[in-house]
Amino acid sequence: MALLITDECINCDVCEPECPNDAISMGPVIYVIDPDLCTECVGHFETSQCVEVCPVDCIPLDPARLESQEALMAKYQKLTSLVE
Repeated sequence: MALLITDECINCDVCEPECPNDAISMGPVIYVIDPDLCTECVGHFETSQCVEVCPVDCIPLDPARLESQEALMAKYQKLTSLVE
């Protein structure tokens, strides 16, 4: 699953720089996560870095974006191959 940022976000700015895939950006009101770029940090870290630093615990899994660990790894590999 990709992650999502709920309306409990306080725009503290700590999650955006932690995302290794640049999936987090400022939306119209709060930060948003691009599900096509979010790998839950699979391939980069053991845990989702934005979730680790969020002071208000507003970054749950997105139930609308079901993805296995294998799918997240495939997305990571696709994203990183575009950079290389």
